[in-house]
Amino acid sequence: TRGNVYLDGEDLSELDLDRYRRERVAMIFQAFQLFPLLTALENVALPMAMNGAKKAEAQARAKELLLSVGIGEEMHRRYPAHLSGGEQQRVAIARAVAKNPKILLCDEPTGALDYHTGKQVLRILQDMSRKRGATVVIVTHNSAIAPIADRGIRMHDARVKSIETNEHPMDIEELEW
Repeated sequence: TRGNVYLDGEDLSELDLDRYRRERVAMIFQAFQLFPLLTALENVALPMAMNGAKKAEAQARAKELLLSVGIGEEMHRRYPAHLSGGEQQRVAIARAVAKNPKILLCDEPTGALDYHTGKQVLRILQDMSRKRGATVVIVTHNSAIAPIADRGIRMHDARVKSIETNEHPMDIEELEW
């Protein structure tokens, strides 16, 4: 009921939370939350531009990220309404990864994706954690994803039922659901 929360050694109550979220936290929403009047490319470039990247740099990185999640160049200029649910989800994932967040919060990141694209996205999220040192939190009903996690927290009726540490996470290539 009381105490302090520290992020990267800084007391949360003393931080400029808007700036902290803009610079260090990203979210992948189950409902995508793309900007409807921005193209796929613009949606992904926006967080980088908001953090001071030059337009050309942001667009080049956005193109790379979109391609990495299977969004081909022919779709970069499409608006969200002209993308399928799976394509919108992949744009949202590319946007979240774009600013190299310290904390990445994911709500059902593979929910609208086919098996192979889902594995590709999980590989990107795992790389964020293992290679870039980000904390990646995935909330999902898909328990088949659990073996790739370093730690799992199982909940039931809004209560923590168990906390498990996985000392030998499964390789994503072995994952099947």
